[in-house]
Amino acid sequence: MWLNALGWVATAFFASSYFFKKAGSLRGIQAAAAVLWIVYGFAIHSAPVVVSNLMVGIAAIYTSLRRTREKNRQDAERVAGASSGP
Repeated sequence: MWLNALGWVATAFFASSYFFKKAGSLRGIQAAAAVLWIVYGFAIHSAPVVVSNLMVGIAAIYTSLRRTREKNRQDAERVAGASSGP
């Protein structure tokens, strides 16, 4: 029973991610859904479910971290340019 519920919760998480407007929120929900799917995959002994969701989770986390690093770099460049003056 709990296994069936876990699969449906993972499905709901993943499907709901498409309703988020911010890319960061979408990736966060997709990463959480991937974790739920990984747990589900281990429970049903399904390597394809585990591996595919590892890839989704890693991609979601990587792109989120990459975006954060890019934003921090841009902010630092903006501050450096503003402090250098005319």
